[in-house]
Amino acid sequence: MIDKNRLPETRFRLTRREMMAGMASAGAVLGGLPGVAFAQKRITITEGEFAPLPIAVPNFVAGTPGDAEVGAGMAQVITNNLRRSGLFAPIDQAAHIERVSNIDVAPQFQSWKQINAQALVTGRMTRQANGRVKAEFRLWDVSTGQQLAGQQYDTQAEYWRRIAHIISDQIYERLTGEKGYFDSRVVFVDETGSKERRVKRLALMDQDGANVRYLTKGADLVLTPRFSPSTQEITYMEFGQGDPRVYLLNTDTGQREIVGNFPGMSFSPRFSPDGQRIIMSLQQGGNSNLFVMDLRSKSTTRLTDTPAIDTSPSYSPDGARICFESDRGGKPQIYVMPATGGGAQRISFGEGSYSTPVWSPRGDYIAFTKQGGGQFAIGIMKTDGSGERILTSGFHNEGPTFAPNGRVVMFFREPGGSAGPSLHTVDISGRNELRVPTPGFASDPAWSPLLS
Repeated sequence: MIDKNRLPETRFRLTRREMMAGMASAGAVLGGLPGVAFAQKRITITEGEFAPLPIAVPNFVAGTPGDAEVGAGMAQVITNNLRRSGLFAPIDQAAHIERVSNIDVAPQFQSWKQINAQALVTGRMTRQANGRVKAEFRLWDVSTGQQLAGQQYDTQAEYWRRIAHIISDQIYERLTGEKGYFDSRVVFVDETGSKERRVKRLALMDQDGANVRYLTKGADLVLTPRFSPSTQEITYMEFGQGDPRVYLLNTDTGQREIVGNFPGMSFSPRFSPDGQRIIMSLQQGGNSNLFVMDLRSKSTTRLTDTPAIDTSPSYSPDGARICFESDRGGKPQIYVMPATGGGAQRISFGEGSYSTPVWSPRGDYIAFTKQGGGQFAIGIMKTDGSGERILTSGFHNEGPTFAPNGRVVMFFREPGGSAGPSLHTVDISGRNELRVPTPGFASDPAWSPLLS
């Protein structure tokens, strides 16, 4: 059913296919190049020390003087994305020797070598007669003079930031061999007001903190928003009148519906990889067990039946297994079992307790919160429990969520006292911890898949 109290939709979201206008202009050498350039310089995030790759990103050439601000904004968004990844070292534009004025002419590579740039991005933003914009970019290997990538996009003018994220992803993938994660969004719980009377609303933003919009009004308490892996839908819990309910919300249309009315308390809803089911924890008496609901038939299947508290389930990317938190062994630990239920295997054996497990989109790691010795740590382990690695530790860290490429983890940190929580990212090697800008306090983030 449609929720008549939903917030109105603010804009229509274009797809990549609708924005893509074709490959870069005549004479460009695009894709399919021999794997020579940067072959020895690709960065493996999980390995030891490395030096970020020096890259130059001049302002995009503006087709008209009025577009100069957008051209500079494009370059700035790309620069910020690459810098925040920790894998690139963008060179200050003040150090640039060549001033790019025509991207159809080969750059003066010697000028870029003099400032130690190893890669160069050139681009152009052109306003068309119908008010739309055409954005073009080229990625160059400075040492060989080869063009490594290029693309052009045609879209409505207000979507220029998204084009910058898509271009950032293409640069990231071409120079690292890994998929990017910049053209994605994060849903989180926005928190305002005093600690005693905190108002919590669902909010949505680009992964870099821009374009924040609110999905609920704050009249009721909201918790645990989670993105569908296959659509731009989220599932979350809301405490209104009586027991909490699990909702589905389409982030593009604003339509909301109740997943179902369950006896007792429901917790931690999360989608299956195909987006057709929701798995959750339902409390019955003093214990809770895992249940899965088919969203089409609304039929519910029980997956665990123990006197313990089983909660926080998360599917493997192939949908074959589930990791979850359970205190069946005396204190919260992480277990893995078949997605259809059955025997569960404990995989966490370190000191302290483990909670909020989430499976990486790559399938290689499970992230978790670990509590012990007065500290809350965010860590990862392999899916059999081996190779445990603590990424960050502090007074209260919680709620890890993976970027779409599985190489960055976002979480929230609660410092205690009168201050409120904030969002942070860290890569899976434990390096490059950064705070994510939000309008106010923020908690419980969930990363979307790459936008389509």
